[in-house]
Amino acid sequence: MKGVIAAGDPETAAAGKEMLRRGGNAVDAAIAAAYTSFIAEIGVVHLGGSGIAQVFTPSLDNQSYNCTTYDFFSSMPGLEGGQKLDDLDFEKVTIDFGPTTQDFFLGRGSVAVPGNIVGLCRMAEDHGNLPLSTLLEPAIRLALNGHHLAQFQAETCHLLEPIYTHTSDMQEIFASRGRIIEPGEKLFIPHLAGTLDNLAKEGADFVRTGRLAQTLLSDQAAHRGLLTATDLKRYKVRKLPSICFNYRQFEILLPPPSSSGGVLTAFTLRLLSNFDVGQFQHGSADHLRLLFEIMAATTRARPIWDRAMEELPANDAISYFLADSFVQHYVEEVNEGLAGKTHFPALSEPSLHPDTSHISVIDGNGMAVSLTTTAGESAGYVVPGTGFIPNNILGEADLHPNGFHSRTAGQRIPTMMTPAIVLLDGNIRLVVGSGGSIRIRSAILQVLSNLLDYEMRLVDAVNIARVHLEDGVLQCELGYDAAAVNEIEEMGYPVNRWDRRSIYFGGAHSVSRTIAGRIVGAGDNRRGGSIAIVNED
Repeated sequence: MKGVIAAGDPETAAAGKEMLRRGGNAVDAAIAAAYTSFIAEIGVVHLGGSGIAQVFTPSLDNQSYNCTTYDFFSSMPGLEGGQKLDDLDFEKVTIDFGPTTQDFFLGRGSVAVPGNIVGLCRMAEDHGNLPLSTLLEPAIRLALNGHHLAQFQAETCHLLEPIYTHTSDMQEIFASRGRIIEPGEKLFIPHLAGTLDNLAKEGADFVRTGRLAQTLLSDQAAHRGLLTATDLKRYKVRKLPSICFNYRQFEILLPPPSSSGGVLTAFTLRLLSNFDVGQFQHGSADHLRLLFEIMAATTRARPIWDRAMEELPANDAISYFLADSFVQHYVEEVNEGLAGKTHFPALSEPSLHPDTSHISVIDGNGMAVSLTTTAGESAGYVVPGTGFIPNNILGEADLHPNGFHSRTAGQRIPTMMTPAIVLLDGNIRLVVGSGGSIRIRSAILQVLSNLLDYEMRLVDAVNIARVHLEDGVLQCELGYDAAAVNEIEEMGYPVNRWDRRSIYFGGAHSVSRTIAGRIVGAGDNRRGGSIAIVNED
């Protein structure tokens, strides 16, 4: 089948391309790519993590469509109760990011309920053309033969060296030569091929009640973890209607909670739609000022969203937060800021390290998938005899503002992951998503605006320099016009000039259908992005 896929590594994209060539659709391609990414992109994602996807299916008559969010992000474990929170395997590790350091917690007590396997299997059951055993073939080959690690992935492993060498089993994977793995060296994960082969035979039950579940639970019980059999059995993939709204002549589709990022991105775009962005030269001082004021307004609105989610049902909170009456207040503030009448503050937001990856796919029938996964930084160990590296989503302080292990067992944990889809006249125009914590929102905002407002080629829309507002300072990636940055600084806007391009600004691997009907892809070169295209049926 014809199609295009954009992902974070050539092996990931090649797995998706293989499925399209074998008669698979966009869902088949995305699932095969995702399982392959857990090896090829092991610097940022792991099998033991979780994710969120949007699946778009057009109707045969092109008069209607369906878009469903598959929420398989992690839930809080502990449904059986009785765990002693003061005696968990929960150890702090400090990572040096250069300008700053950040603490993470590892160990069995950092592991949230994993969703990747259950979520990807459910997507395959609902929409796939090919059997799970076929979808897993590229990942199994890579696990058997080993993988020559790309530079970006190796650099991430270096950055996270205290985590990736935390235990002897992690050292066997990431530092088998007595040092952390270098770019181009072969990475091998013992036992993972056998685990994937068993997954192909057993499906989602493998991690619910099967051999992987039993091994994972035995290890948790022996080493002071929180996961129980009830947590794994009761975990469910949530199939939810996507948030849908208009941006100019386009329809935007975004995931609802547990994706807080989807709602906040929707707010930002609803706000931006009130301004004629295209009247400003891209990258000019006027354009930068508008982006600053729009992003700052979203930071001011975020605490209201967080409160709404605590006090209201999710659908009511979304309706309130995206209502014209609520957005209009911030439109007025942005106008006042642009007019120089006042300078409204930007509020700080929690920011995690960007251990996330994204896959975008369109097939020749118009089906599309936007899929984002993460495992945090990993829990720093391998489940014995499986090659399965769990997540440390319970060990990231910014996901737990009320304290570690304070959420109710079974509760979904919020995430900033925001796989997005854009339609024009009911047909796919853009599939985009990103890694990068709170930078996910700014990356998606700019790629979308670059393509739709400035009519850039997709490769330029994805890879042109970006900005991001953090702690009230506009972070300006290398490539922005120095005179424009100087001009807004003279107006009183705080700026920080980067002397390089960086993964800090996200990794928005994207695919698009052009106005002429051609499907194209663009990998974000900040994060080793790659594309693969199938041009024949």
